[in-house]
Amino acid sequence: MRPRPRILAEVVRSGFAEGRHRGSLVLLGADGRVELELGDPGAPVFPRSSNKPMQAAAVLRAGLDLSDERLALAAASHSGEGFHLALVRTMLTEHGLTAEDLRNPPDLPLDPVEAEAYLAAGQVRDRVTMNCSGKHTAMLAACALNDWPADSYLDPVHPLQKLVRMVIEEAAGERVSAVGTDGCGAPLMAIGLTGLARAFRHFVLAEPGTAEGRVADAMRAHPEYVAGTRRSDTWLMREVPGTLSKMGAEAVQAVALADGRALAFKIEDGGSRALGPVLARALQLLGVEAEVVGRIGRAPLLGGDAEVGAVRATF
Repeated sequence: MRPRPRILAEVVRSGFAEGRHRGSLVLLGADGRVELELGDPGAPVFPRSSNKPMQAAAVLRAGLDLSDERLALAAASHSGEGFHLALVRTMLTEHGLTAEDLRNPPDLPLDPVEAEAYLAAGQVRDRVTMNCSGKHTAMLAACALNDWPADSYLDPVHPLQKLVRMVIEEAAGERVSAVGTDGCGAPLMAIGLTGLARAFRHFVLAEPGTAEGRVADAMRAHPEYVAGTRRSDTWLMREVPGTLSKMGAEAVQAVALADGRALAFKIEDGGSRALGPVLARALQLLGVEAEVVGRIGRAPLLGGDAEVGAVRATF
C-alpha cells in the first residue's frame, strides 16, 4: 500500500486552522540520495510547466539554435510583461512564423498586474500573450528546421514530442507513466516527484555545451524571461546563484541548487497559495539561507485591512 499525501501546509486565520493542504515532497542531497520524503513522491504526477526545461532541451537536440533570452523564453511560463511579448513576436518573425501558427490557446497575461493593465488598454486574449507562447514558438521553429509537420506538432507521436519524452526519461531516470494534454495543448508526461527532482539535478550538473547545460545556463542567466519580475522563480534564480527553479500549474515546484541538492513537491489539491510557504520551508531544510526565502514564504491572510493570519508550512 502506497503512502498517503500528508499535510504540508495549513491556513491559520485569527489563530484558528481553517484549512489544510496535503501533498507529497522529496529532498535530494548533493550526492543525489533522498534526504526527506513526505507523502508519496514516487507516485506519478503531471509536472505541468516544471517539465519545460526538458521540452526546451528537446528543441536544442532537434538542432534549433537558441541561446540567452530566447532559450530562457522557450522554457518559460512568462508573465506576459511587455519584454516577454516583444521577444515572442521577434522570435516568430525570425523563424518565418506568425501568431496564427501557434496552437496554444489565446489568453490574458499570467501576472494579475499585467492582466489588469492589458485589459484597461482595451486588449483581448491573444496566443502570444499566453504564458506558454515562447515554448510553442520554439517547438514550431524546430519543426520548420527539420521539415516536420507543423499542424501536428502537439501530437504525442510527433517526432518532436517523442524527443521530449526521451529527454524527460533520461533526465528523470524513469519511464513516463502516462501522457495527457497540458493547458497549453502540448503533451503532458507524467513522472514521479523523485524523478522530477533528479531531472533538475541532472540539468544543473550537466556538462557545459550539452542541451541540458545550455538550458540551465540560459534560465539562470535570464530568470526574468523564465517567469517575470514579480515571480518567485525569478527571485530565487536571481538571488541564490546557480539555482534552477520552475513551478508548474496545480502547485508543482522543482528546484535544484548549484551543488546538486534538489527538491520537488506537489500540493494535492492544486492550491497555489500553499506553494510559497512549502517552497520556503523545503529550501530551509536544504540549507538555503537567503533573504529571498522569507519573501517567497510569506503568505498573509487579511481580515479587512489587517493581517490576521497566514498560510504556513507544517513540516
